Amino acid sequence: MNAKRGEHWERVNETGRGYRTGRSSPSGAGKADMDGPPRDRMTRVQDRVTLKKEIGLLSACTIIIGNIIGSGIFISPKGVLEHSGSVGVALLVWMLGGGIAALGSLCYAELGVAIPKSGGDYAYVTEIFGGLLGFLLLWSAVVIMYPTTLAVIALTFSSYVLQPVFPECAPPYSATRVLSATCLLLLTWVNCSSVRLATRIQDVFTVGKLLALGLIIAVGMVQIFNGNFEALTPQMVFSMDRTPSVGQMALAFLQASFAFSGWNFLNYVTEEVVDPRRNLPRAIYISIPLVTLVYTLTNMAYFSSMSSEELLSSNAVAVTFGEKLLGVFSVIMPISVALSTFGGINGYLFTSSRLCFSGAREGHLPSLLAMIHVKKCTPIPALLVCCTAAMVILCIGETHNLINYVSFINYLSYGVTIAGLLFYRWKKPNLFRPIKVHLLVPVCYLMFWALLLGFSLYSEPLVCGVGLVIMLTGVPVYILAVHWRAKPKCVNRFIETATSVGQMLCFVVFPQLDPIQITETSQWKEPSSSLPPKS
Repeated sequence: MNAKRGEHWERVNETGRGYRTGRSSPSGAGKADMDGPPRDRMTRVQDRVTLKKEIGLLSACTIIIGNIIGSGIFISPKGVLEHSGSVGVALLVWMLGGGIAALGSLCYAELGVAIPKSGGDYAYVTEIFGGLLGFLLLWSAVVIMYPTTLAVIALTFSSYVLQPVFPECAPPYSATRVLSATCLLLLTWVNCSSVRLATRIQDVFTVGKLLALGLIIAVGMVQIFNGNFEALTPQMVFSMDRTPSVGQMALAFLQASFAFSGWNFLNYVTEEVVDPRRNLPRAIYISIPLVTLVYTLTNMAYFSSMSSEELLSSNAVAVTFGEKLLGVFSVIMPISVALSTFGGINGYLFTSSRLCFSGAREGHLPSLLAMIHVKKCTPIPALLVCCTAAMVILCIGETHNLINYVSFINYLSYGVTIAGLLFYRWKKPNLFRPIKVHLLVPVCYLMFWALLLGFSLYSEPLVCGVGLVIMLTGVPVYILAVHWRAKPKCVNRFIETATSVGQMLCFVVFPQLDPIQITETSQWKEPSSSLPPKS
């Protein structure tokens, strides 16, 4: 955390075998490469050590869908039904959850093209509100939010893979942990090896998970057309043993929000998206409605063959569904869920590592995390940190109790970011915005956000309090590691030595800015800046 990227610019030498440190800034390097004949200039741009723009519209859609559809749809239906009290209310929660995610994603689309930086919430809040608030979001995400989500998805993957091996009992604790860790290590290696390979895996497994959910929906629709929909009849759909309180409804929405989390993840890799001003909003418009439709139909399929009591007593909803309807082919279901969660782990690793990369680039994390491999152009140190944090959470023990903490922190960061959208409009009213949503969109989202968090805090003060404490522990860390500049020389020497050792082990350097991107973003100025001053 000792310096930003421009203070110590590292670059590999011409032989590619060593490092040299200069004082030239990244922007200066970019301007230099804009000189010379066009052909030579393009050759230098192609050879540049930088993050590559390799995410097209299809890959952008699969990143959003792949991150949203992970383990949530196979875990959260139980929690949503438990807190909502009836099948009908649970289905409404799922549909409204998708609508709220759509409102939020529209706001993020405006922010993504107005502030074209990777890093998502963190990058926007840092740009709008300053370093401390941005660091608190980054801290909570790196310490608890993304490691816990990765661990939960990895455990879901291992549980479903081992389900056919242990059909009569729960898989052993050690077996699930070992398989989860193996999966994390494998996908970390893939993401370290190639951005293109990681996105191709994301494409394939996103199609696979949609096919898995399509199988559930198809079988459920057959049940409904055959008249097996007692739980969905008007007499039964809203029948409940107890009327849920407002606090319980808020917790039901938090459970659904865990299944929808990931709708903002494309904003974490904006700098790697081809033509983000067009593809970022298009991917959002395609992905969010599709996921909402799939989630609603999947829950209807569950209820077509399972009573509320059966669903609440099931530890693996999709497996129970398959055992009831698929007979000898029920083994397809755990395999399909395992493929779905495998793709979810890959997506979370891909995007969360870019958050670490963005935080280090701003000087809020160790500078080593802002470096990429000189040949593969992948953020290897950031990926290793994300993998290690998830492995630590795996070793702690039961992770499912942390879902409410994660959901609360998620919603808190969403609300702060979208409030920043309104403040940014007031702060820079003349900034060119390729996308500008109607004012009612962020206002409606913030109204729902305030009600949800308020009632959640009233209903579960301990859960919400722990989430706030986790976030606020970042304040002393920020003061000591970021704000305090005059550190002792021994501390600075230790940081420089550790950074140099990390560079040699991972063969990484600071990325050089893309001069084409510099040219593009330099044109995104406020229209009023070109006008002559008023007399």
